[in-house]
Order: sequence, then structure tokens, then C-alpha cells
Amino acid sequence: MSKPAILTIDDDPEVLRAIARDLRQQYGDRFRIVRANSGASAVETLEQLKLRNETVALLVSDQRMPEMSGVEFIEQASEMFPEAKRVLLTAYADTDAAIRAINSARLDYYLLKPWDPPEEQLYPVLDDLLDDWLSVYRPAFEGIRVIGDRWSPCSHNIKDFLARNQIPYQWLDIERETEAQKLVNYVSNNGEKTKLPLVLLGNGEQLHQPTNIQLAEKIGLQTQAEQPFYDLVIVGGGPAGLAAAVYGASEGLSTVMIERQAPGGQAGSSSRIENYLGFPVGLSGGDLARRGVTQAKRFGVEILTPQEAVGVKLENSYRIITLADGSEITCHALLLA
Repeated sequence: MSKPAILTIDDDPEVLRAIARDLRQQYGDRFRIVRANSGASAVETLEQLKLRNETVALLVSDQRMPEMSGVEFIEQASEMFPEAKRVLLTAYADTDAAIRAINSARLDYYLLKPWDPPEEQLYPVLDDLLDDWLSVYRPAFEGIRVIGDRWSPCSHNIKDFLARNQIPYQWLDIERETEAQKLVNYVSNNGEKTKLPLVLLGNGEQLHQPTNIQLAEKIGLQTQAEQPFYDLVIVGGGPAGLAAAVYGASEGLSTVMIERQAPGGQAGSSSRIENYLGFPVGLSGGDLARRGVTQAKRFGVEILTPQEAVGVKLENSYRIITLADGSEITCHALLLA
């Protein structure tokens, strides 16, 4: 889990280094200290944090900056991270603006420069604000977010692919959730034309209308065989294919299973299976697939998904399987399940 961020903004490099140093010294073990040298740069940083689904606990901004004042920045930042605490750093001449900002920008506190010594002038104030923030903080969902239209076949395909491969994700409906539209706007502001469905990975990487193969490669599913030759190749990852993979690998055969969508096959999408041997009270298709995959991998089975076998040819006593991406796998025994 990533640390919540403390963002500090100042156009004076020396002041920025000083405040970041003091913040890191006191809070670096619990929070990630992020710096920006202008309001515009800070807004871009917040957009990136939002796309990575990271949390901002505290904003510490200088008031007098060119192009965008501290109050103007805090007003924009509050729309993106409304729960973040807001502190303005001001010179004595700017205290009137800071006082007005308590209402206009819902400022939590303003501090006069310089704040030395920080043990007396800085940390006590920030400690109280961060304690308040932590008392109501709930970690955000960490993982894949899918933004799209609920009627879109492509959106449905992505959700189905992730669910059947046991990959947790969060669905955001572009028509129902304002957060979804905001995230799409942040992506658009980066100069890219946003095509839905949009998949946001945990590191902030964006995939526009990805194919199953593209998505699989990004989330760590194996799509390529590690070896050119196997004792046993199984095409099809339903219950029969999974069982064959377990039996073959448990007998010491080097085994690879090729599944074009998700282990479990059609059975993997069933809500309840009551006629499978060994489960008299039944189990879900997803649970059956999960158990089968765990058991197969325990014996060293390689599972290629999503991958598809498109051709087979015989050469002497070997079977050569051609995959959809043009690669080939050679084996002694081939089972079409």
C-alpha cells in the first residue's frame, strides 16, 4: 500500500527545499513528501496522483506565486481531494488574504514565514491536522479501475475477463459516477484522446479499449510459453483440461495448458455446479477454476491465458502447435480438451 502524500508548493527553490526537508524529517516515515514549484505543476501532480488512485493527506502551499496564487491552487485542489487538509504559508503582508481564504477555500490553517523552529511553529499545527485526517481516513481501493458505459460490449468483455481470471477490479460507470468523468478529464488533459472503456492500472498507466492480450500482459498473466518443447500440451482450460494438466504434471510430465479466455472455461462462469465429483453441496464455477489453477500450478503447469491455438501439424513423432500470435510449441502428446 502506498503512503498518503503531503504536497508542498512554493516558487522559491530554497523555501521549497526547506519546507520539504522539515516535512520529510517529521513525517517521512508515514507520508510521501511531494514537491511542486508552481500551482500549475502542482495541479498536474494531483491529477497523476488521482489517476494512480493515491491519497493526499495535506496540502501546504505558498500564497504569493506567479500565475496562480496559493488560494487559487487550494480551491482547485479541493475539488480533486476534498478530504485533504489545507495550509497556506504567508508573509505578514498576506494575512488578510489568508483569513479570507478560511471561508472561500475552506482553509484549515495559515502559517507565517519563517516557521523556525519547526518543532514549535510547524509540527504542532500539522500534527493536529494530520491526526484529524487520519481519524476519518479509509484507504482507497488499490488495483485496476475500469471506466466505461454499462451498455458497452467492450466494457462487459473486460469486466468478464478480469472476473473470470480472479483479478479484483473496480467498475466506474461514466454515466452514473462523477468520479469516472473526472478521471477521464484528467487523462484528456494529458493530450490523449480518451476512448472508452478506459482501464487504469495501479501505477497510473492507462489502457484505451485494450484487447484481452494487452490487458493480460499488463496485469501479469502468462501469454507466452517459457520453453519451446513440452511433454504434454493441453488446448482448453475447462474442468477437463485443468484435470488433465494436474494428472500429467503430477506424473512428472512438463505440461502447458492453452486457454483463450480464462481457466475454468464455460463452467467457470456458472453460479453453482452441483454435479461435480467430490463436492456434494456444490460450488461456484469461479471457485472450481481457482482451485484447479492452484493445484495445477503447484505441480508446475504453465497456463497461457488468453492465448489460442490456431493450427496443428505433425513432424516425425512430434506435434507442433501454432498459436494466434504466430509462435509455436512442440510436444510429444497433444490433448484437445
